[in-house]
Amino acid sequence: MADIVDIALGAANFKTLVKALSAAKLVDALKQPGPFTVFAPTDEAFSKLPAGTIDALLKDIPKLTAVLTYHVVSGKITSQDVLKLTAGGKTAEAKTLQGQTVKLSVRNGEVYVNDARVIKADIFATNGVIHVIDKVILPQ
Repeated sequence: MADIVDIALGAANFKTLVKALSAAKLVDALKQPGPFTVFAPTDEAFSKLPAGTIDALLKDIPKLTAVLTYHVVSGKITSQDVLKLTAGGKTAEAKTLQGQTVKLSVRNGEVYVNDARVIKADIFATNGVIHVIDKVILPQ
């Protein structure tokens, strides 16, 4: 089994995420033992950002780092954990490495992180778990 970074490197739909992680020098951090939970936006999710946003973030490393670490939670949260935490329609929160929390919820049987829908859950890595999301979530 590969770690979170190697899984992202091997996937065809995480090219923008990998480029951003490299630019922010977060690759080594996400190769640590963890465990981590990563809410990973696809290339298509990044393409939904307003024009020029990605290029601007790649030039503003502190802001890029804040956005990327907002997608990572210390600890391993599986989809089953989210279902338990949100039973009865509750919303759960998870503290990100960026420092703010994200809201975890289940709507119509689908898991959401803030307003991003999890489109593929529970990709297990040696140092945590990846959940693929359909949009980039931004810290407040």
